[in-house]
This record gives sequence, C-alpha cells and structure tokens, in this order.
Amino acid sequence: IPQMSPIMWLNLFFLFSMTLILFNQNMYFSFKSNKINLNKINYKTPKTNWKW
Repeated sequence: IPQMSPIMWLNLFFLFSMTLILFNQNMYFSFKSNKINLNKINYKTPKTNWKW
C-alpha cells in the first residue's frame, strides 16, 4: 500500500483550502445586497417633559 508523503498531504490541504476560500468569495460577491437608505426612515422621538 503506497503512502503519501507529508508534503503531498500539505499540498492537498492547501488545494482544498484555496478551493473553499475561492468558492466562499464567489458566493459572497455573487449576491447583491440591498442597501438601506437612512434618509427615508422617519424617526419618531417622543417628546418627554422632565418634571424634576
């Protein structure tokens, strides 16, 4: 049974790690997020009368 040398395991680890990172970046940047416009939001602040 042939065994892999440690450098080949390291190369395999880097290959799968880079594949995972690139896949996640691709999925992150493929979706366009909706930005919230803060100027359109009406903030209702209750008027408080301090009695002290």
